Amino acid sequence: MIAPLDLFLDQQREQVITWQRELTTRPALGPESGGEGETAKAAWLAQELAAMGIPHITHINCPDPRVPSGERPNIVAVLPGKQKKTLWLVGHMDVVPAGDAALWRTPPFTLHVEGDYVYGRGVEDNQQGIVSAMLAAKTLLANKVEPELSLGLLFVADEETGMRHGLPHMLAANPGLIQPGDLVVVPDTGVADSSKIQIAEKSCLWLKFTIHGKQCHASVPDQGINSLVVASACILALEELYRRFRDKNLLFSPSWSTFVPSKKEANVENINTIPGKDVFYMDCRLLPGHTPEAVLERCRSIVDEVAKNFSTTVDIEVAHQLSGASATPEDAEVVTRLQHALQATMGKTATLYGAGGQTLASPLRAMGIPAAVWATLEPNPHVPNERSSIPHTIGDAKVFLHMLMNA
Repeated sequence: MIAPLDLFLDQQREQVITWQRELTTRPALGPESGGEGETAKAAWLAQELAAMGIPHITHINCPDPRVPSGERPNIVAVLPGKQKKTLWLVGHMDVVPAGDAALWRTPPFTLHVEGDYVYGRGVEDNQQGIVSAMLAAKTLLANKVEPELSLGLLFVADEETGMRHGLPHMLAANPGLIQPGDLVVVPDTGVADSSKIQIAEKSCLWLKFTIHGKQCHASVPDQGINSLVVASACILALEELYRRFRDKNLLFSPSWSTFVPSKKEANVENINTIPGKDVFYMDCRLLPGHTPEAVLERCRSIVDEVAKNFSTTVDIEVAHQLSGASATPEDAEVVTRLQHALQATMGKTATLYGAGGQTLASPLRAMGIPAAVWATLEPNPHVPNERSSIPHTIGDAKVFLHMLMNA
């Protein structure tokens, strides 16, 4: 039964291109990035899923007054199989901004095709996973094949900027959506040779530091307190976090917790003014056993000492926090079934690992739902000239079909 489906998938190159083009031309940017949300993309997806013949499509939207539609869309589509037991494929519709347009060889929101690759913002993160999931559904419907397991597609909002309006909202609003015994795969992280399955994630803590100095003319710096200098001193002092939280876990790469200064807000507009206020952010990824609360407490102690030396104050706010849940067990059915499918379709012996980046698996694991994160990706999310492989997209759909057909 599998062989004819694989042959059908091998002929779906143009379908991959068409779907990627339609998705890319609908920029699903959250309001934090100056966008209008995922409404246009979700509307197209729901229409396409219905046209394919998927019988059960549900919308579980989350209110958000910051976007024109007033809500963030989330889609549930189910193709029944012989069993109610469901393989859920979970993808996110939102993307990050394109960044500096000058760094793109082609317009970021217009699909560019070059050989076996498509280029554009979102084609890898996370449209490749969405398209692979849709290909699996199309293949079953076009060939009138009833799979052993049911196939569920969850296409959600707001993964890139905190998840508040996406998957956690869906699960809270519909606590019975994913049943015990269901299998969940998140095709949003992977390697080019398909050989790694992610089963654990670090906790995520984003901190905002606000330095209160005293503005003055740059020619008389002794009359002010240079907030930029204080911010720089804080950033250097916060390196102490690596010594304080120094545990290692070889499941992860890197195998330690990370504390990375990242975004900095603009201060004064002119060169000859000493800034009185500076704001910078730190991205912390914490191994299991290191709590966000402990890191925040240590940060508070470090910057208070710096502020004391400069006779000023520093405020710390939590911009985002998502505690890492317990890892998916190595012998969970979703893991073993995925490993078997990879061996059968690609001849791959998959290894297990943990990641620093948060995915949609984290809220699932927090609810006690085992989830495996896997895709065949040449990882390049959030970069100029983001690209996705057409053969990999088709190959991943074959793996999903094998999981569905071989119960």
